[in-house]
Order: sequence, then C-alpha cells, then structure tokens
Amino acid sequence: MKLTKKRSKKAGLPPGALVHIGEQRRKEVRITLIDYDETGFEEREITGVSQCIPFRDRPTVTWINIEGLHQEKILAELGGCFGLHPLILEDILNTDQRPKMEDFKEYLYAVLKMLYYDDATGTITIEQISLVLGGNFVLSFQEGIEGDVFNAVREHLRKDIGRIRKMGTDYLFYSLMDAIVDNYFLILEKTGDRIEFIEEELVSTPTPGTLQAIHRLKREMIFLRKSVWPLREVISSLERGESSLIRSSTGIYLRDVYDHTIQVIDTVETFRDVVSGMIDIYLSSISNRLNEVMKILTIITTLFMPLSLISGIYGMNFKYMPELDSSWGYPAVLLSMLVIALFMLFFFKRKKWL
Repeated sequence: MKLTKKRSKKAGLPPGALVHIGEQRRKEVRITLIDYDETGFEEREITGVSQCIPFRDRPTVTWINIEGLHQEKILAELGGCFGLHPLILEDILNTDQRPKMEDFKEYLYAVLKMLYYDDATGTITIEQISLVLGGNFVLSFQEGIEGDVFNAVREHLRKDIGRIRKMGTDYLFYSLMDAIVDNYFLILEKTGDRIEFIEEELVSTPTPGTLQAIHRLKREMIFLRKSVWPLREVISSLERGESSLIRSSTGIYLRDVYDHTIQVIDTVETFRDVVSGMIDIYLSSISNRLNEVMKILTIITTLFMPLSLISGIYGMNFKYMPELDSSWGYPAVLLSMLVIALFMLFFFKRKKWL
C-alpha cells in the first residue's frame, strides 16, 4: 500500500489531459446500467457508451456504473454524453484524490474511498469511488476490485425494498454513499480485533513479528484517517442543502450518514492512539523479558560463586591440606556446597527475589 501514486506520466501535459494514474484492476472495462422508477425496473450490461444516450433524457432514474478506469477513451465518450467537465474526468482517472465534493450546478461530483478487508492477509485495500449526481442520472466510477459494497443497493432496487425506487436520484446518491460509510464499520470491527490480538501478544510473548504487525497497523491507520477524515466535509456540505439537486427530504438521511462518519472518525482516532502506544508497550515488554532473563542468570551466577570458591580452594596443589587425606573430605565438601546453595535459595525467596 503506497502513500502516494506516481504522477510522472502527467508531467508536461495540459490541464484536463486524460491519463489514468493508478493500478489496472480489471482486464476489461465493465459498464452496467440500471434504469428505474416507482413502477418499472431495467438492468443491463452495455458494451458501448452510445447505448447510454437513450437514457440521458428519460424522466426515470438512471444509474450507470463503470468498473475499470484504464481505458481513457470510454471515459471521454461518457463525459461527452453527460456533459462532464474535462477536469472532472481528469480527477476520476487520478485515483489518488482526496475525498471531496464539487458543485457544478447541473451536477455534483464527489470522491470517496471504498475499503476492503482481506481476511487471508489481514490487510486493507483502498479503492477510489467517484460519484456524479445529475438531474435524472447517477454515474459511479470504480477502479474495478472484485466485489463492492454496492451489491446491497442493487438488491434493494431489484426487489423494490424500502423507498429507494420511490425516491429520486439524490436518494440513490445518498444510498451509495451510505453503503460506503457503513462498510467502514465492518473494516473497523476487524481492525479492532487485530489490535486486541496484538495487545495480548505484546503483554505475553512479543516477537519481532509483533513489531512488524504494529507497523502495518500504524500504516493502515494513516490510510484510514486519510480516507475518512475529509469525508466529513463532503457530507456536511451536501447535508446543508446548498445544491438544488439535493432535496430537503434527502437531507435528513444525509445527516444520518454524517453522524456515522463522525463515529468512524472517532474510532479511527482512538485506534491511532492505541497503535501509537503499542510501540512503547512492545519496548517495555522486551525490556521486562530481558530483565527477567538477566535476573535468572544473575541468581545462577550468585549461587555458583561460593561453590566456585570452595572448589577453587581445594583445587590448589598444596601438599599439606588435611582434608585431602580424610575419607569423609569429599562428601563433606559436597554436602557443604549443597547446604550453602539451599541457604542462598531460601534467602533469595525470603527477599522475594525469586
């Protein structure tokens, strides 16, 4: 997971030049179209932008989702079809954008970050989502990671669950944003489980692998904060109702998304503080383990010091040492060593050094 993406391909190009910056997530670009109103529903996968033209001026709600951003020509055609500014298309292709919202009167443009959690590797993948809200259409642009959180919105549309098919494009716009924000809670829940596991490992048996896991967590917290924190401004500006494309009835739901965003931000900040403190806990745990090892080694060394003294005395090659000729000399010395060792162990135990 890189902190920034290479922009060298755009060096020297004029503003509005369409160059894809980021990874190619899909082999082919996939375009799906959903058109609906309160009484009807149509869903299809289209092969060309020209097939979108008949839906451009319909009174129904049209949702066009593009997965894969590496074919600039398709985005240029779609932008021409729906009257998108070249700088908007440039931002869509630049997948290193900060979450933001821009009001062009005829349409709104918003950038969000969708998060995915890989259970196999325990890592978080970030995908940029661009949303365009028009009078009777919503365009969504995804990089093309397999699977997305919009499936629940599609199911609600197909089965006519809730009020989504009775509302307009602004409610669909809200639903897509709400699906992204709600998915943050799933990511935070799994991240919280990882933090608890690492905390237990820190206290019991910290290893160099634990330190690597902490650094990965710290890096992910940076990405989470970078992805979520600016979203508060985006939803706040939408919720204030400054655009004629957002009706007051939808503003109530946007306030709910705003509250969820604040909860996510608070949780991310809490996790950042916890992860930052983990380094100190790791160093303290390692220091404590080293102290325990040194304590045991010191006790062992102290036990053997008087024993080494006795063996050293009787290892001297003097001719006249009365104990050398005694038949009880050897067992007496061994017994003396044992008594001294036991006495020292008892003394250490009494002093609570063991």
